[in-house]
Amino acid sequence: MPRIVVVSPPFDSHAAPLATLAGALGARGAEVYFACAEEFAHLARGDSVTFVPLTVTRNANTGVAEATRQPLAEAARLGEFLEATRAGAVPTLLTQARHRRADMLSDPEGVLRKLRVLDERLRPDWYVTDQLSFAVTLALHCLGAPYATFCPGHPTYLPAGPEAYFGVPYDWPQALRPGHADANRLLAAARENDLAFTSAFHEFVRRHAPSAPAPGRAFALTSPHAVVHGYPDLPWLPRPATGPARLFAGHMVPPHSPPLDTAWLLRLERLRRRAERIVLVAFGTFLSARGDVLRTVIKGLLDGLPDVGVIAAAGSRSPALADLAGDRAVIAATVPQQSLLNHVDAMVHHGGGNSFTECLRAGVPALVLPFSSDQFAVARDAERLGAGVVADPNTLKRADVRAALDGLREPATDVPLSSSPRLRSRGPVWAAAQLLRVMAESAPGR
Repeated sequence: MPRIVVVSPPFDSHAAPLATLAGALGARGAEVYFACAEEFAHLARGDSVTFVPLTVTRNANTGVAEATRQPLAEAARLGEFLEATRAGAVPTLLTQARHRRADMLSDPEGVLRKLRVLDERLRPDWYVTDQLSFAVTLALHCLGAPYATFCPGHPTYLPAGPEAYFGVPYDWPQALRPGHADANRLLAAARENDLAFTSAFHEFVRRHAPSAPAPGRAFALTSPHAVVHGYPDLPWLPRPATGPARLFAGHMVPPHSPPLDTAWLLRLERLRRRAERIVLVAFGTFLSARGDVLRTVIKGLLDGLPDVGVIAAAGSRSPALADLAGDRAVIAATVPQQSLLNHVDAMVHHGGGNSFTECLRAGVPALVLPFSSDQFAVARDAERLGAGVVADPNTLKRADVRAALDGLREPATDVPLSSSPRLRSRGPVWAAAQLLRVMAESAPGR
């Protein structure tokens, strides 16, 4: 079995699925090292995975972005991003495009030095790296190290053709389609980033590994062997004509998720005494900061829907929303989302890839309120699949929440429910087996 180093950025929503994949690889007999910032050492669980400290970016998110200690420049960008989400989809994506160089390629030389030291010490047969850790991918390309790519977000984060651009949704949900002028502004910014990143990649390779192959288009640079998607293989997704094996795992929920503890079981029991339906509300590790939208959603669920109970993950906004807690509402900073989805009737989420796939796995319909990044593409897939309904978080009214929840009683199609057994049959265990097969068949020399 190979020795594999799984490299993760210090972001909870990325590190958790990567650690799950690492554990699945270890359970199949591979010698696995999980390399991430010290704050994520606890994710290297059991005897099958060894933790290795490695920091590949100054930015970080240990579970609630606003509560994570980080340098002032990163904190300022986070504040600017959150403010941009109030202006709408295109302003947010334009802000993210402007931040991209500092966020995603801040210190490629430092990352290359760290990975060279780690490579000489551990001599792994393979690496697995997050597709959004561009500096890591670039370093591995320069080192000539065999690696597989893990794509944590929407599959179109990897451009499928010359007219597709990172940061531009491949399609938009009906409620958030931009006008022609805004769409053109976004496309122009994405093209500029594409050219800038590609130029930086080529210059970096020329300086540090002149004998290495040209990296090609920066945002499309991946393993030539395999890309693992924590996402379902939906038939309408654009895909390149050639390239590495695409392994669509469906989700990255561990095969043996920890059960709810006694405190959460008691909360659920209390809610069930007063409510026929329980709705989970969670906007991920960054967007729980949008307390205004959380309040609209929670009030919309509680007012006029006496049969509904609410569990809300409110991050650092939980004290400000504490007045909404009561017999039919639990407000917490964080929640055990994967475990709770087995006990709730619907979810309101932000269109994050983890939330979307976890809902599909559990057969839970959703109201999707996308704010940023790939969430618009994910929301469009949920809409098209019939797995939920989509609304604009910035124009949402309480009555819209109530109407959406009633619409979720009967999904638009039976696709989500019929897909659930197939999704359960995949996941990280399936992905690990397929990835090890590709590694064995590729067996590249170093």
